[in-house]
Amino acid sequence: MVDRTTLARTATSARTRIREDPATRARVAAALVVFAAGVVTFLTATGLFPYHSSNHDEAVYLQQAGLLLDGQLQLFAGEIAGAVHPWFFVQDGGRLYPKYSPVPSAMYAVSMALFDEPRVTLAAVSAGNAACIYALASAAFDRRVGVVAAAVFAAAPMALLTGAVFLPYAPTTFLNLLFAVAYVRATRRESRVYATLAGVAVGLAFFARPFTAVLFAAPFIAHALWTVAASARTRGAWPPGEAVVRQLHTAALGLAFVGVALAYNTHLTGDPLTFPYQAFAPQDGPGFGYREILGHAETYTPAVALETNAYGLWYLISRWFTAGLLGTAAAVAGLAVAVRRWWTGAVADRERLPGVLVAGLLVTVPVGNLFFWGTHNLLADVTDPTDGIVAQFGPFYHFDLLVPLSIFAAVGAVAGWRLVRDGLRERGRPDRGRVVRALLVALALSGVLLAGAANAAVLDGPVERSAAYTDKYDRAYAPVEAADFEDALVFLPTPYGDWLNHPFQYLRNDGALEGDAVYALDRGPESDFAVIDRFPNRTLHRYAYRGLWTGDPTIQVTPKLEALEVRGGERLDAETTVGVPAGVDRATVRLENEAGDYVSAPVDAGRVEPGEDLTVAWSVDDGAARLTGPAAGSGARTTAGGDASASDAAVPVAETDELLVLVRLTAFDGSTLTYRQEVTVRTDGDRVEVIWPPDRSVCPLVDACDNRGTYLPDHPEEHPSGVSFETNVSATAGDSER
Repeated sequence: MVDRTTLARTATSARTRIREDPATRARVAAALVVFAAGVVTFLTATGLFPYHSSNHDEAVYLQQAGLLLDGQLQLFAGEIAGAVHPWFFVQDGGRLYPKYSPVPSAMYAVSMALFDEPRVTLAAVSAGNAACIYALASAAFDRRVGVVAAAVFAAAPMALLTGAVFLPYAPTTFLNLLFAVAYVRATRRESRVYATLAGVAVGLAFFARPFTAVLFAAPFIAHALWTVAASARTRGAWPPGEAVVRQLHTAALGLAFVGVALAYNTHLTGDPLTFPYQAFAPQDGPGFGYREILGHAETYTPAVALETNAYGLWYLISRWFTAGLLGTAAAVAGLAVAVRRWWTGAVADRERLPGVLVAGLLVTVPVGNLFFWGTHNLLADVTDPTDGIVAQFGPFYHFDLLVPLSIFAAVGAVAGWRLVRDGLRERGRPDRGRVVRALLVALALSGVLLAGAANAAVLDGPVERSAAYTDKYDRAYAPVEAADFEDALVFLPTPYGDWLNHPFQYLRNDGALEGDAVYALDRGPESDFAVIDRFPNRTLHRYAYRGLWTGDPTIQVTPKLEALEVRGGERLDAETTVGVPAGVDRATVRLENEAGDYVSAPVDAGRVEPGEDLTVAWSVDDGAARLTGPAAGSGARTTAGGDASASDAAVPVAETDELLVLVRLTAFDGSTLTYRQEVTVRTDGDRVEVIWPPDRSVCPLVDACDNRGTYLPDHPEEHPSGVSFETNVSATAGDSER
């Protein structure tokens, strides 16, 4: 057992090494920066984005991670593929596969498997990026520059926010940085091991995001080609020199992963040269001309590219880089210092290489992105940095530019520090060393506070916008969070079309459609019954909301989660009971099928009493739906053929159908209030089934108002005074429910 004296001596020895050894101090400082980067990212991801962000691509990667954990690259859904179609997945018959590469998703899947929390990967990636920046900057300049560069990178608003969500940009940069660090070390240390690691890293980066990886690797590829050419001039083509052998190691491993990517393409799309994103949207990709994805089309010209990218780069250096223009000024100064040192020969060629390669990214990344129309899609109004996706995450297609900006900003900051330090020491007397040190500490603290204040000002807007989205999601998901699902099937609305996870990306299926809850789109009778048949033993629910779902976080909705059941028998008899608000003097009942056939009838005037309830009755049997009993009054009208009496006003019901039951109340002034009931029905021989309760909405002035009129029995304040809406159904002869 170690005694206290030994521990104290060990601690003292460690403190002495840290105090006296600059390299050790730098490593400790870098470790603290790396640790802080990971912690801040995790806290941001859990605190600011608990339900994910407004960029619904997050759900694609998390859904893909779930597939990988189930040992699958695609989702086999069969005939219900349309009902469980996730956002940005390609549907090919009964199978569904994501448009994105599985590499970032595999990184998320690791922490899902180990910790049941994919945000651990986000933290690890942020920490890894900071560590690689430290290593790369230290190799290019010195350890002090490395520490500052890591801190500058970690503090960049784009790194903080984009790195805290499940998007591929920070993970791909991590792979690119691993490649850069390994490449530099392979060159300096003449190491084949590092050359091999460089090949693996660049190959994975290519598999993750081919275009991004090529732009990052371009300066390194140029150097590799120059190395091979130089070796050929001095040694001849064969046998290759050691430098060429290392380059071949890197190239071979990199090309091996290119082969993996092509094999992946073949497996999913059937063509090695057709990437899944091309199968999803053939006109989406690098290049100029006509571009299209999901109905959004642009003619992307060089002029548009120059304008878009100029604005994007301006927003990056003024709003999304550490301390905004202050940090950018430091980067410009640092680049000038570095170029001067390189130009004057102050450093050897071997020492110059890492910095020159990093500087090359300032050319390849912005020039290469001119050819990608995605940079244009980030900006809604190109002149407004607070509009569009760029308002929340910055121009993330230029994420790799944070690498040279951070490193050269660190060069500028450290050069400025050293200039001031040397000036103070030259002017001070030897006996005033403590005063000089105090001034230097005060100057450093002032600089940190100034940069921190500038960074906080830059972050304020994006954080506020993201927090607003989180508030919106927090309210929207409240009933789901309160539910305790176990073998549940939940139908979801489709405000943005037939997509799961767009916008409700928090509500995702696992890779095998076997989780505690399976989510499906509420798409209509045939699809809904097919889903129910696929999962016959699950409890049924419908998630709905009142309001209009938009991308504006200030426009919120009021949600509800409703338990459902399938009621069936030879005949179904139903009653719809509604409240009659003040001022109403007459009512009409209408029963309509999905094909547009309908019957309607006025309600007896004596039965429409403001402040009282009005009940109408209807039934379904023998392939028809009818208004029944005295609720319909007399004088029923029908388009189903011929005259109809009040007791026999019917419309045909298809094998799967949606019946509308409308009770339209009309006030003295001519205004209307319509109670709308949408009933999903299936007939099978002598049997009829309905999903109960039906969708209900209350619509002022119109007969259809979509989700804006969703009836919320638990929120009467959301409806006009006097509104109430009850539905009941009973089955006869073979009654059943499930």
